[in-house]
Amino acid sequence: MDRVSAFDEPLKKLLGGATAKVMAEHLDLHTVGDLLHHYPRRYEERGQLTALADLPLDEHVTVVAQVADARVMMFNNGRGKRLEVTLTDGSGRLQLVFFGHGVHKPHKELLPGRRAMFAGKVSVFNRKMQLAHPTYQLLDATDADEATEAVDAFAGRLLPIYPACKQLDSWRIAKAVDTVLPSAREVVDPLPPALREGRGFTPLPEALLKVHRPQTKADIADARDRLKWDEAFVLQVALARRRYADTQLPAVARKPSHGGLLDAFDATLPFTLTEGQQKVSGEIFDDLATEHPMHRLLQGEVGSGKTMVALRAMLAVVDAGGQAAMLAPTEVLAQQHHRSITEMMGELAEGGMLGGSDLGTKVVLLTGSMGTAARRQALLDLVTGEAGIVIGTHALIEDKVQFHDLGLVVVDEQHRFGVEQRDALRSKGKQPPHLLVMTATPIPRTVAMTVFGDLETSVLDQLPAGRSPIASHVVPAKDKPHFLSRAWERVREEVENGHQAYVVCPRIGDDADDEAGKKKSRKQAEEDGDKRPPLAVLEIAEQLAEGALAGLRIEVLHGRMNPDDKDDVMRRFAAGQVDVLVATTVIEVGVNVPNATAMVIMDADRFGVSQLHQLRGRVGRGSAAGLCLLVSEAHEASPARARLTAVAATLDGFELSRIDLEQRREGDVLGQAQSGVRSSLRMLTVIDDEEVIAAAREEAVTIVAADPELTRLPELRTALDALLDKEREEYLDKG
Repeated sequence: MDRVSAFDEPLKKLLGGATAKVMAEHLDLHTVGDLLHHYPRRYEERGQLTALADLPLDEHVTVVAQVADARVMMFNNGRGKRLEVTLTDGSGRLQLVFFGHGVHKPHKELLPGRRAMFAGKVSVFNRKMQLAHPTYQLLDATDADEATEAVDAFAGRLLPIYPACKQLDSWRIAKAVDTVLPSAREVVDPLPPALREGRGFTPLPEALLKVHRPQTKADIADARDRLKWDEAFVLQVALARRRYADTQLPAVARKPSHGGLLDAFDATLPFTLTEGQQKVSGEIFDDLATEHPMHRLLQGEVGSGKTMVALRAMLAVVDAGGQAAMLAPTEVLAQQHHRSITEMMGELAEGGMLGGSDLGTKVVLLTGSMGTAARRQALLDLVTGEAGIVIGTHALIEDKVQFHDLGLVVVDEQHRFGVEQRDALRSKGKQPPHLLVMTATPIPRTVAMTVFGDLETSVLDQLPAGRSPIASHVVPAKDKPHFLSRAWERVREEVENGHQAYVVCPRIGDDADDEAGKKKSRKQAEEDGDKRPPLAVLEIAEQLAEGALAGLRIEVLHGRMNPDDKDDVMRRFAAGQVDVLVATTVIEVGVNVPNATAMVIMDADRFGVSQLHQLRGRVGRGSAAGLCLLVSEAHEASPARARLTAVAATLDGFELSRIDLEQRREGDVLGQAQSGVRSSLRMLTVIDDEEVIAAAREEAVTIVAADPELTRLPELRTALDALLDKEREEYLDKG
C-alpha cells in the first residue's frame, strides 16, 4: 500500500457505516489519514487522577476519577428516582446525576472506591459542577467485562484522551484508532531523508504509533516533535512556493518623481510623520521600485496612521504614471476613506478641475449603490486615466471596471477579503499590480509567518500624538443588574458633557434576521440549549429610547439599511446631530468620530477578542478619554467571561491576539469557524512553537529555491497535496 492509498482509505471500509457516519458528521473525519491525525488531547496515567477542580463549564469532557459515594434519592412522592454519585480526585469533587430508568446499571456498577472514565458535558446545578447522564467505562472491572479489554488495549499506563463529541466518547474513538493503526506502518514519510536525519526526527509511521499508543512520556515527546515539525514544514513549503511563484511574475517598477504629487502632498502636511511611518514608507517605496510585484502586509493598531502610509504609496504610484485602487470591506468604510483622503489631499485631489492643482489627480469613489450617472463618470475617469486614485468596495472588481494602467492595489482589512477577489483585481493591470494589505488586527509574528506567510510584513506600533486612553470594564448583567443600570447612566453623563456614544449588538432583529433564525437547524438549536437569541439592534434601540436613554437622540445603523440611509446616519453622527448610535459591527472598522467617547457592547461574549479590540478602537479617538463597557450574562467561571476580563485588562492589541490564540488553540490558528474546513494544524500551537515555525520556514525556503516544483521530492509533493487540499490552500490566501 502506498502513502496515498493508506491514508485515503475511507473509514467506512474499516469501521463500519454507523461509526464512520458519526465521525464524518460530528468530527469531520472521513479517511484513515484523518483519524490518524486526530491526536489525543492529553494522556491520563492510570495511577493519577484528573484535576476535577479545573473543569471548563459547558464543555464536553472526559475525566478519570474515583467514586467517593453513591446514593439513590426519591422525589415526586416516591414516583421519581435519582442516582447521585460523587467523584473525587484529590483536587476537587464532581457530582454525577442519573434519572429514571437510567439509574439501575450505574447503581450496580459505580460503587465507592471504583475507578472509571466518565464523559459528558459540564454544567452547574445548585452551585456545584455536575455531569448529567454521563457515559462511563470502568477501569478496574472484572476480566469478564469487555471494558477491561478496551482499557488493556491502551499501551502501558498512559490512557489517551481524544477530542470527542456527545455522540462518540474518547474511548470509542480510541477503539477505532486501534483498528486503523496498522495502516500507519505503510505510510510513506514526506520529509527528505537528509532533513529528517539531520534533525534527529522519528520516522513518521513510528511517530503516529507513539502519539496514539505511547509506552512512556518520552514516546509522546518524540512523536509531538516530529508531528509538529511536519505541520509547520508542509505549511511553510506551500507558502514558500507561493512566494517563489510571485517573484517570477513581472511588474512595472514605480518610482516617485521628484517635485511631483508626493512631494507636493508632503509639503502640505501640518505634522511630521512618526518614525514608524517613515520607516514603513521606506520599505514600501523600495518594493515599488522593483520589477516584480510587491506583496506586503501592513499591520498597525487602530489609529496608528496606516491610511497616511497607504495614501503616500498611492501618490508615489500616480507620480510614476500609474493608478492606485483602494479596496474597503464595506460601503460605509469606502465612503469614509474617500472623504478623509480627499480632505487630506485638498486641491491635489481636484486634478483637471477648476481651482485644482496642476500636479493634482482625480480621486473617485466607486460602490455598488451609486447612481448610474455618477457611476458612468467614475468608470470613464478610470479607463481614461483621468482618475489616479479610486476607492471602492468589491464593486471595483466587476468585469465592467477597466483601468488605464493599474499599478497598486491597497486592500483594507484583508481578513474580510478572499483570494478570488484579490486575483480578480490583479488581473485588471496590464501586468500584475503591486499589492499592499492593511490590517488593524494585530498579528503575532508566528501567525504572520503562518497565515500571511506569502506576504512580507511591516508593523506600525507607535500611536500618533493626541490619542486618549480608553478605560474598559466588564458589566455582569445577570449577576449584578444594577451594574447595567449604572452603565446607561454613564452613557447619559457622557452625552450631557457634550460627547456621543455607540451601543453595539450582535444581531439586527429585522424580518430577514427572524427568517434566518427560523431556518436555524434543529441540531444547532439543540447545541445552543436554552440560550436566548443574541440581542438585536432594533429591539435595544427601542428599549433605550423608551427607557434608560429616553430623551436622547438615538439612531440605528446596520448592514441591511439602504446605502444612502447608512451614509446619512453616519454623516449626522459625525456632525454631532445624533447622541447614541445603536449599531451592529458595521462600525468595527475605520469609522472615525473623535467626539464619540463611550461604547457599550451588548452580549460581548458573543464577539471574538480581536473584534472587541477593533470595536473599542472607535472611542478615545479625540482629546477626551474613552470608555468601553462589555455587557455579558456569561457565568463568572466560563471561558467567555475570562476572555472579556482579558480584553478589559489591556489595550495592547498584540497581547490580546496572543490571548485570543491561546484560547482558540483547541480549534486552530487557521480558524476552523472562518474557513469552513478542518485546518491542517492539529499539533502545532502557533503561540508556543515559534522556533519550530521559524526553523521550518528556513528549511522550506532552501528546499523551494533549489527545487521549486519539488520534482526530486515526490513524497513531499504528495504530503502537500494531502494537507493543503484546494479549499485549505485558498483559505491560506484569505488570511
